[in-house]
Amino acid sequence: MEKLAYVAGTFDTKGEELTYLAALIRAAGVRVKTVDLSTTGAEGTAEVAAHQVAAHHPDGAKAVFTGDRGSAVGMMAEAFRHYVGAASDLGGIIGAGGTGGTALLAPAMRALPVGIPKMLISTVASGDVRPYVGPADIAMMYSVTDVQGINGISRQVLANGAHALAGMMANEVPSGTEDKPALGLTMFGVTTPCVQAVTAALQDDYDCLVFHATGVGGQSMEKLVDSDLISAVLDITTTEIADLHMGGVFSAGEGRMDAIIRAQVPYVGSVGALDMVNFGAMETVPSQYEDRKLHVHNPQVTLMRTTVEENRRMGAWIASKLNQMEGPVRFLLPMGGVSLLDLPDMPFHDPEASGALFDAIRAEFVPTANRRLTEVDADINSDQFVAALLAALAEITETKTQDRTS
Repeated sequence: MEKLAYVAGTFDTKGEELTYLAALIRAAGVRVKTVDLSTTGAEGTAEVAAHQVAAHHPDGAKAVFTGDRGSAVGMMAEAFRHYVGAASDLGGIIGAGGTGGTALLAPAMRALPVGIPKMLISTVASGDVRPYVGPADIAMMYSVTDVQGINGISRQVLANGAHALAGMMANEVPSGTEDKPALGLTMFGVTTPCVQAVTAALQDDYDCLVFHATGVGGQSMEKLVDSDLISAVLDITTTEIADLHMGGVFSAGEGRMDAIIRAQVPYVGSVGALDMVNFGAMETVPSQYEDRKLHVHNPQVTLMRTTVEENRRMGAWIASKLNQMEGPVRFLLPMGGVSLLDLPDMPFHDPEASGALFDAIRAEFVPTANRRLTEVDADINSDQFVAALLAALAEITETKTQDRTS
């Protein structure tokens, strides 16, 4: 089936601009489908009417056309996300709008697999775009003027966006020189020696994709897992879980590890850097934590040592996630320390706190033939722990291969 460029937006208010985008993409030799996301219920000029999109909402079109613009935008965004998820002819997508139009388009774009071209021309693209882009490969272009009519500026900006999407769709990505399976790895500064050693050992066999565990890093890795672009995961550094539970700046949200549950990819995990919560400069640390053990990592980053109770809570949370994984799983506990700071004579060395984390995971973890918990009598950056990670990965990727061929 020939793939189409979806030109989507509110055709009742942005019809002129969206029609202009569609005409330019067609002129570049790419077939187009126009999709109306208007929430007023008015009939537009798009090939796919708004009520057809709205019908994809789990509660039907009636849930979308509420008469209240605020709720209708959210409901139509949900309907459009389901609409593109069911589309078999979508090869790329472009839209243009202000704050409302951006909110309509972004969730559907985020839901699409990485690699499908996504262009969003928006009045808010010069600010903080993380709420819109998230872990997805959305190209956001600032509209400069409002998306309101064709003028000397918008004509050029919209054309650039249209030609960019057409170029992405018309030109194939060059093949790599080697066809290696992609391996996702998570790293933080305090687990860098471990990840570097693992990567060096595996780079001949895997395309090693290392993600910085800064919240969006974990989300990006799991987005690639959901997109079937990562064949196995070495989740060495799960520090984003500490930020989730204690309000740090690097949380990846409650959905961390959920892509592994859904995809059932081979998974080797550990507790890297769960000894710390990340905040900004020292003056940004919340007042309730002012009496805690704090470490200035650099002028912009302050680390807080996690307590016994916090480690118990994280351990139970991690075990509950692991117990939902039905793919091959090996989870390794570095009994000698979870980071470079959790070593004897280092500022976050606290065997009682780390022990509480290990105990909670042990207590809640449900082992199966496919899911195992392993203790390694060494710290996370040691040669011994690196060897254990490599052995675990080799074991479960062999298991996965056997499962696929059986």
